[in-house]
Amino acid sequence: MKKIALLCATTAIVMPSAAFAQSTGATDFENSNNAIVVTGTRNASVGGVVVPDTSKTREQLNAEFIQRQTPGQSINEVINQLPGVSFTNNDPFGSAGGSLIIRGFDNSRIAETFDGMPLNDTGNYAIFSNQMLDSELINQVNVSLGSTDIDTPTAAASGSTVAYQSRTPFEHFGLRLEGSYGWFEGGDYFRTFGVLDTGNFTPFDTRAWFSASMATNDNVYGHRGRIYKQQYNGRIYQPIGTNGDFISLAIHYNQNRNNFFGSLPLREDLTQSPTNPAVRTVGPDSTQRIAANRAERDYTVARCLTNQVARAGIVDVANTCGSFFEERLNPSDTGNVRMQSRFTLMDGVVLTVDPSFQWVKANGGGTVVAQEGLRDVNPAGGTATANQCVAAVPPANTSCQVGYLAGIPFFGRDLNGDGDRLDTVRVLAPSTTRTHRWGVNASLRWDISSTQTVRVTYSYDRGWHRQTGETGLLQVNGQPFDAFPNLNPLVASNGDILQKRDRVSIALLNQLGAEYRGEFMDGRLTVNAGIRSPWFSRDLNNHCATSSASGFVECFGANTAGLASYLATNTVNIGGGTLVTPQGPQERTFHYHKILPNVGAILDVAPHTSIFANYSRGIQVPSTDNLYNSFFYPVTSTRARPNPETTDNFDVGVRYRSRDIQAQASFWYTIFQNRLASAYDPELDQNVFRNLGRVDRYGIDASISWQVIPQLQVYAYGSYLWSKIKDNVLAGECSATVSASCPAGSTGAQILAQTAGRRESGPPVYTFGGRIQAQLGPLELGVSAKRTGPRYINDENLPLQLCTAAFVNVVDCNATRFTVYGAKLRPYTTVDIGARLPLGFAGLNNDTYFQFNVTNVFDTYYVGNVTNQLLNTSAPFAQIGAPRAFIATLNVAFR
Repeated sequence: MKKIALLCATTAIVMPSAAFAQSTGATDFENSNNAIVVTGTRNASVGGVVVPDTSKTREQLNAEFIQRQTPGQSINEVINQLPGVSFTNNDPFGSAGGSLIIRGFDNSRIAETFDGMPLNDTGNYAIFSNQMLDSELINQVNVSLGSTDIDTPTAAASGSTVAYQSRTPFEHFGLRLEGSYGWFEGGDYFRTFGVLDTGNFTPFDTRAWFSASMATNDNVYGHRGRIYKQQYNGRIYQPIGTNGDFISLAIHYNQNRNNFFGSLPLREDLTQSPTNPAVRTVGPDSTQRIAANRAERDYTVARCLTNQVARAGIVDVANTCGSFFEERLNPSDTGNVRMQSRFTLMDGVVLTVDPSFQWVKANGGGTVVAQEGLRDVNPAGGTATANQCVAAVPPANTSCQVGYLAGIPFFGRDLNGDGDRLDTVRVLAPSTTRTHRWGVNASLRWDISSTQTVRVTYSYDRGWHRQTGETGLLQVNGQPFDAFPNLNPLVASNGDILQKRDRVSIALLNQLGAEYRGEFMDGRLTVNAGIRSPWFSRDLNNHCATSSASGFVECFGANTAGLASYLATNTVNIGGGTLVTPQGPQERTFHYHKILPNVGAILDVAPHTSIFANYSRGIQVPSTDNLYNSFFYPVTSTRARPNPETTDNFDVGVRYRSRDIQAQASFWYTIFQNRLASAYDPELDQNVFRNLGRVDRYGIDASISWQVIPQLQVYAYGSYLWSKIKDNVLAGECSATVSASCPAGSTGAQILAQTAGRRESGPPVYTFGGRIQAQLGPLELGVSAKRTGPRYINDENLPLQLCTAAFVNVVDCNATRFTVYGAKLRPYTTVDIGARLPLGFAGLNNDTYFQFNVTNVFDTYYVGNVTNQLLNTSAPFAQIGAPRAFIATLNVAFR
């Protein structure tokens, strides 16, 4: 029979736990019935790396590993040193976001949890890596590479999960203060962090910790703007009895005030086009391009032009200030309250309950050139200009209206104070989101015998999601007076608040689950069999008319007469040449339900060696963005009911675990049905979706961590991924214009992207890397390296090609076609170095130390996150990878 013991602290600062799962219930279930041995061979940590003994392919990093990285670094960057994981950080410090992929699952398909609480956005399932818990407070992070737990409370995870846990308060008083200074080419970085542990302060051993941090740095590219972040945390912990029961209450608040940077058009052509020899420089504008190498990387955004003189009776032109990507603010305020609890109801019966509440206020910044005039929404006789609509007698067949129409706010009033309504004025126009989210994760475990255990689970997740698009005034330099214009929005001549979007959503999950675990063959065989049954509902209210399948809307607000005129005089093509009246403001409700099995087994085949296998089914319900796009179609249309994406995930592998070696290798296979793909267009401020149908994805992952001698640890890992799209994918329909793909008489015929047999865009073909950690006297030295393989940019796996004229029928160029970038992003290698010197030799305690980190030591230039797409007919925006940075930290601890 397997034995349970306790794991001693690996550092004096943080105590790791034996938890391998994301919720208190899953942790309790895995630790019950002596199923997890924490000392000896079953949970030996080699340099903070653990290979958990489960039927799933899991990897775990403890505080020993996490705290050797750059202080304050996003935990998603830390797990970039695991097999199957690829994370591209936008800056060296973790404050500017990034993009996560695990086994080809992008961040909208990865369930990330914080003390069991889901973090994925309730609307588009995105993960915001710059809003994670301060790394000094993270006890461990657990990554399930291709499957979920049966109580995973998410609509997003068709595959992987990332679960990190905050540390438990210490039983003794402690104070930790940390200050960091960093520098990189073109800027500085400052960060402070402090945490106070109360120790046991009641007769009942109640204990708590409270922390605060602040970080700021110059934007790493563009020489414009700054990044500012502050975070506050607290946790109070009350043990109950001596059998592991407890109640814990924690609070978290994070604030970011960032400028965007480093997102450039992915093209390397040096002129505007073959017919326009004007030079194409490096920069974020659509007329510019991405850097071709490190020498070009340090671009500068030109200062904007202002028009400060408003002249009555003259058409004044809007300022350019605020138009560049680098001038956009990306503010966010996020917070949560989390409770975790465990109660032994009787011998062998344990109840765990984890309720939570989250709130979010954020927007993506951006400006728009507003019109003081009106918009003609009647297409008869052509569209009148905004100035014609100001005329005393507008032209015939016009319907001049106020509203946020065709992507532009028409106010019908003077905005710049010159007394006329002739001008264009640049205003702040972000997409603002507010979220209130309640959740609970509960589990009841029963130990039937010493080798047989069952549990039932219930998960509840309700997200109220308010998405608006108010406008606000800008200062002369293009910066907003307030980052959140919804607090003081501009109004139109009719007193209405103009918005680029106006919708209210409720995303609801009720989920039941059950799981059995049994041990057989004297404990050599462990079998898990579970099932989860989620019921999803999406109650969506769109207060604007939907004018395109890609999500464009016409928002009239309180101008009901204008809305009626628009609906009465306009038609839209919903496919096959079918013209219908646009869909006006309305409410729709969507329901989804699937039964999702999760079964696996572990067999000990030799001392320290086991084989394992697992099968799980996953689901991703269409995001609210995708569902709102479907409002374009009449409610009776099949296109108005997007199907969920499902996956069948298979894992098989071998594992070796001893005190000195942690090793694992696995082969996996995932089958997608209705593979959904989305891409964000920063110029349109829209998510564009596509359905790839069936996709097969498979690969291998392996890792080994070896304690060579007490003073030397070696860690290596690697992954290779294959994927294949089964069929050609619908890209559009033929218009009346004749082209190569659409001969005469083919109007309404389908246009297919040539994707059959091709790889998906986005995931790297391979990744491999490693780390060496050495103790050289009092000095600790660590070196990490990682190679990231090529990544396809589009699902046709073709070079990016543009046309000197507009493409017709989606894919055809009736002028000159020219190549602007290859089919794949180039592979790259990064190296990081970290050194720590405890100051015990200077008469201080060894928990006081100096740490020095260098990220991207050789200052490798590479393309990070890219907006992936179906076709090769446009140049998406791509993020330049983080440059080399030096970070020096002094950590002072009092105990």
